[in-house]
Amino acid sequence: MKKTILAVLAATAGLSGLAGNAHAAADGAQLFATHCAMCHQSTGSGVPGQFPPLKGRINQIAATPEGKTYVIHVLLNGLAGSLKAGGMSYMGYMPSMAAMSDDDIAALLSYVSALSGDASAPAFTADEIKSARATPLQPGQILEERNTLNAAHPLP
Repeated sequence: MKKTILAVLAATAGLSGLAGNAHAAADGAQLFATHCAMCHQSTGSGVPGQFPPLKGRINQIAATPEGKTYVIHVLLNGLAGSLKAGGMSYMGYMPSMAAMSDDDIAALLSYVSALSGDASAPAFTADEIKSARATPLQPGQILEERNTLNAAHPLP
């Protein structure tokens, strides 16, 4: 009887661990729906000429340390100006999401990175967000960072 109870408890503990992982993914999805989907669409596909696609791009940009930092900087500081993404030109403004917690930004970026369906898509941590938050930048500086990154590693 004791062995059965212990087995049930162990299985329940394992399932709650899985639920915790699903909950973290759901949080990123909910944060995306609340903060990003109105511009970038619920699928992350964007709106041609208005809002760039995120799906299938953020994971590629974040594949390098510099790219990952850039993506974090965009969410923390916003972005303003003209850019090319996915072969299209965009001129606009993305507001800062710095009011969000480090954990929320990490969950949101991890979710967006995983929209590609690539199992090896980079994940983001609250510590990475906290580190980048220590040096605030202006949206124009983020565009310069993007241009420098694009020159070194062409962005999709």
